[in-house]
Amino acid sequence: MTNDILLAFQAVATLENFLVMMAGIWGGVIIGAIPGMTGTMAVTLALPFTFYMDPVPSILLLVALYKGSTYGGSVSAILIKTPGTASAACTALDGYPLAQQGKAGKALNMALYSSVIGDFVSNISLIFLAAPLAILALRVGPPEYFMLMLFALTTVAGVSGNSLLLGLISAALGLLLATAGEDMYGSFRFAFTDEMQGGLSVAPVLIGLFALPELIKLVVFRASPIMDAAKLGDQRVSFAEFKGSIKSITRGSVIGVVLGAIPGIGPSAAAFFSYGEAQRSSKNGENFGKGELEGIAASESANNGACGATMIPLLALGVPGDVITGVMLGAFMIQGLTPGPLLFQTNQHEIYMLFIGMLFSSTFLFFAGKVTMRMFSHVAHIPQTLLTSAVLLLCLFGIYSISSSMFDVAILLIMGVVGFGMMLFSIPAAPFLIAFILGPMIEENLRRALAISRGDPTVLLSSPITWIFAVLIIFVTGLTIHRELKKSKDRKASRS
Repeated sequence: MTNDILLAFQAVATLENFLVMMAGIWGGVIIGAIPGMTGTMAVTLALPFTFYMDPVPSILLLVALYKGSTYGGSVSAILIKTPGTASAACTALDGYPLAQQGKAGKALNMALYSSVIGDFVSNISLIFLAAPLAILALRVGPPEYFMLMLFALTTVAGVSGNSLLLGLISAALGLLLATAGEDMYGSFRFAFTDEMQGGLSVAPVLIGLFALPELIKLVVFRASPIMDAAKLGDQRVSFAEFKGSIKSITRGSVIGVVLGAIPGIGPSAAAFFSYGEAQRSSKNGENFGKGELEGIAASESANNGACGATMIPLLALGVPGDVITGVMLGAFMIQGLTPGPLLFQTNQHEIYMLFIGMLFSSTFLFFAGKVTMRMFSHVAHIPQTLLTSAVLLLCLFGIYSISSSMFDVAILLIMGVVGFGMMLFSIPAAPFLIAFILGPMIEENLRRALAISRGDPTVLLSSPITWIFAVLIIFVTGLTIHRELKKSKDRKASRS
């Protein structure tokens, strides 16, 4: 076995493979930083180029693009509050406030360190835990999914700011819009036009809600937050700051691995789940959403931790963990490799090469992130009017390029106006986004669970896993109510 690993290492450690991985990581970071240009698009566009490549380099290119784009989304999220990918939305909650404080470099460094650690942990997990985690993932059914997503929804309380009521209103609006389109039984809801039958896409809603309100604010109030945000300022993450975030990084990496291994969840849900857990357990929980490094660490470690983990069900069972690994499944088949249990017997050499290459990619991600950080520092030298126009054009082009749909562009603009209105009335946008992303998962798994049990609601508490999450939901809800009552008493006491 040791000899096989050495041979695989020699096969991977070539200039050609290194260039392929570096190009993939670098391209992924840049594409991920452009609003609307998702990792799915990057992998799909690269797929035809892999037809003429050897099997392992072709897969490593696609994996590198996936990892690079997941990190790249944090760059624009921090600098201009425009998440390049949905999984970076959590990063914007604390990254952009830090950038406004002149600490964009510090935020970018923390995002990079957390991403690399999360990525490395997911690679190690893929190597040693692929089969056990894949089997565990298959035991998670609709009732467990539903309770898990419902527990993740309790994150809303932590990102509601000073008013829980406004946060709940925002989340309710997000859940309402998430129901638009066709349900699992073929019924249409809010389908006022033919385009609405497909529902609202995450990308235009996400970018419209976070990026456009800032641009509208610039025009209406003639403010200049983007210029302040673009300056990297204090770049170094001190040892004390990193040490204070290491628990959140470790926890986020584990959450990313576990949730990433469950087909259908993906990096976005993992990031929000990790963020909520970090906020609940951190001594600096009150600072989350105001510019807390620990929040960035929790988010980025989880979404990158989920990247490698989505390969676990793909390789061990032949089941894609998310949309991108679904594209990779096609790449495997084109190269004559059939993912599943037999892959580890019939193509052991290729599997060893893939694992070793993924470990190398974590190192390349670090260097690509450092170079990209310096490259984006030049954003500070762009005139404000030109920068504002460029961001708007990138948003419009990025959204249109996903599906060539003017309807998505219209949704982008409408959500920008809605987001600006929410900003004026101090309604937090984060609960809306969390509910919008988790809403379809909650509804789909609730209806599947009830369909399996023929309408019996006790199926939602039919296993130890569901009971664990039920207890956690009750505990967190009770704790939130207690905190709100205490805040209310403190306000009354300060007035009297």
